[in-house]
Amino acid sequence: MSAARALLSRLLPSRRDYDGLRSTWKTDLLAGSTVGIVALPLALAFGVNSGVGAEAGLITAVVAGLVAAVMGGSNVQVSGPTGAMVVVLAPVVASHGASSIALVSLMAGLLVIMLGISGLGRAVAFIPWPVVEGFTLGIAAIIFLQQVPLATGTEATPGRNTLLAAIESASRATGPTVIQTLAVVAGVAAVMFLLPKLSKSLPASLIAVLLATVAAEVLQLDIPRIGALPHSLPAPSPPSFDPAALGGLLMPAVSIAALAAIESLLSARVAAGMVGPDGRPTGAYSPDRELTGQGLASVAAGFFGGMPATGAIARTAVNVRSGAKTRLSAIVHALVLLAIIYLAAGLVGRIPLAVLAGILMVTATRMVSRHTVTAILRSTRADAAVFVITALITVAFDLIIAIQIGLAAAAVFTLRKFASLSGVKREEIPGAAEEGDGHIAIFRLDGAMFFGAAERVLQEISQVKDIQVAIIRLSQVRMLDATGAHTLVEVISALELRGVTVLLKGVQPEHLELVTNVGVIRSLRHHKHLFTSLPAAVDHARSHVRRNAAVSA
Repeated sequence: MSAARALLSRLLPSRRDYDGLRSTWKTDLLAGSTVGIVALPLALAFGVNSGVGAEAGLITAVVAGLVAAVMGGSNVQVSGPTGAMVVVLAPVVASHGASSIALVSLMAGLLVIMLGISGLGRAVAFIPWPVVEGFTLGIAAIIFLQQVPLATGTEATPGRNTLLAAIESASRATGPTVIQTLAVVAGVAAVMFLLPKLSKSLPASLIAVLLATVAAEVLQLDIPRIGALPHSLPAPSPPSFDPAALGGLLMPAVSIAALAAIESLLSARVAAGMVGPDGRPTGAYSPDRELTGQGLASVAAGFFGGMPATGAIARTAVNVRSGAKTRLSAIVHALVLLAIIYLAAGLVGRIPLAVLAGILMVTATRMVSRHTVTAILRSTRADAAVFVITALITVAFDLIIAIQIGLAAAAVFTLRKFASLSGVKREEIPGAAEEGDGHIAIFRLDGAMFFGAAERVLQEISQVKDIQVAIIRLSQVRMLDATGAHTLVEVISALELRGVTVLLKGVQPEHLELVTNVGVIRSLRHHKHLFTSLPAAVDHARSHVRRNAAVSA
């Protein structure tokens, strides 16, 4: 009972979430309003780009953004639809239809909640930096390519590879439409790149939307628009459930849950290291509560006909830079978007789709820092390879596969590095030489004795000839696993079969239980052949040599 109470207190909201609100509420209101304005075009764009529609993107930004703000583990995280999630959702829409996304959102949300309750939130710390950045680069490339159909006024072929679909859409572009849409995209990009140089306080993306939409209306451009949007938030209802389609949606839900967990935790981790305009840090975050809150946000979005949500690093960064200190700012961001639904849905529906394409193309180019890419490529060959592999797999195949392969590649290179730092070295017998010392060999094992290095140790020790006693020093072994311990058994057994007495010196206390259970001690000729000091082991080895000499005589 006490454990359950402790879990709930760790995952549920409390008054501590709003500590300092009396002194920060003004800046929180301003930051939330700013983020709401910035989030509007992004929510619309991500909804359209995923294939679910602008309405779903806007609903998700409101519902999921509000739930995650209250229930999540970060004080400054802003949640909603994101580019990475769009990349995963688009194939699901192509295969199962837009109506399936609400159910997938519910399923994925429940999985993320389970991850939070199980305490796996801290696992994101084990994802290597090159994998994260390669993943981000791949997502940015996909988001950019996904805008080509909207930017050229054509429709993408559902289910096609993003690169191939972009090439096909560009080749089908004809007539004055493509000139008009590309002009709109260029205008939006120009405003978003140039306006921040004049004033960083102005919402460049929103101003780009306003200017481009007004220009399209005045010039009466015949280009695709967002279309009709709801004038109110729909009533919550359970997603339509088709048992026959459930099996086909399970794996997409697992992939979406994994992506939502990773992206949200990475965003929260980055936000925790940021400082606001006053130079103060944003404060720590709770990984497990963040997962629980994000899962609840996706579940809530599914009940309102929305799409899965995650923490959004771009909107979170705007929130922090605008002075946000408590969850009030993220709550206000959701309420601003809700007000737009009720008060300005008709005007928003007139926004050209090419405007959203321009916004997302610029967003994609800003997702990756040139300095970050250069730093990784100049670090080590292994890290550079992991970065490039992850990025290429993300674009060519699937986001989750990319993370899996990236982690696998990072693990292989890391193990290879560990193995290269591990080895065996033959040492001279310390002190003055005595008769018969040539029949004694001292081997010092260094570094990590694990499955990546064990085979080489076995080969090097087994090749030694013309000795009667082998002393194996283990005091420099920092890591030992079951494979390494079993290799010691094989080394000892092979030497003993050749008539070589094996003495072990310096087994670390934390390794003693392992070597005992695996059978290392049992494989010795005598249990007293285990020593804690080298001089004692050398004296015992010399006594063996003298005894053998006496027997031979």
